[in-house]
Amino acid sequence: MKFLLDHDVPNEVAEVLKHLGHDVALVREALSATAQDPDIFNYAQTQKRIIITCNREHFLALSRAVFQAKPSQPFAGLIVLIRRRTRQAECAHVLALLRRTGEAGLAGNINIA
Repeated sequence: MKFLLDHDVPNEVAEVLKHLGHDVALVREALSATAQDPDIFNYAQTQKRIIITCNREHFLALSRAVFQAKPSQPFAGLIVLIRRRTRQAECAHVLALLRRTGEAGLAGNINIA
């Protein structure tokens, strides 16, 4: 699977996903440091990357706007990562989501980890 990790996602999540063989891009490497959420969202859609972010409010609004404006437009997918006490717990929740849903459950959907 192809993922784009927002600025606020811990590096440990990226490392775990890469270790499992996923294609992981980091916003800070793929876009400019001043990239705004709409730019990040659009980049992910054009690259067909599932966004992982802790920024629930902005990315849910962007996703909702796409669904309302262009319901037939392909949507790569969104995972909202809930911050936990430890990085290990955050990684575990992402991995549990991947096991439960698989690629078919992530692509085109909004999920919470």
